[in-house]
Amino acid sequence: MAHHKPHLPEKICASCRRPFAWRKKWQRDWDQVKYCSDRCRAAGSGPA
Repeated sequence: MAHHKPHLPEKICASCRRPFAWRKKWQRDWDQVKYCSDRCRAAGSGPA
């Protein structure tokens, strides 16, 4: 049986400009999350 998650909020990564969805580990600071991954965070705010 497939488990379909309900619609989760999404943002656009400040580095790679791709959409990424909410994760449980970000539940306390979702408003401050800007990057989809550690790799994008290390790359900074410019396009990769």
